[in-house]
Amino acid sequence: MSAPTFTAALTVGELEASYPLYCKALRILIRDGVTRSKARRTVCWSRLESLHHSLPRQYRHPEQLFFLLSRELKPTS
Repeated sequence: MSAPTFTAALTVGELEASYPLYCKALRILIRDGVTRSKARRTVCWSRLESLHHSLPRQYRHPEQLFFLLSRELKPTS
């Protein structure tokens, strides 16, 4: 069995299985103060985007996730 690489094409099933991991990575990026333009250049963003394009009714666009997670993690005054 070969090790997964970031350059290999993933199946929709593999992307779906790792969805919570990609959301967690995006949440960590937001918590660390990464801007949306920098987050767009990450592997998790591209995988979330692939999932959204494959199954748009089931998975949100990374832009929406970024906004929702930013709002969720924003400290209340």
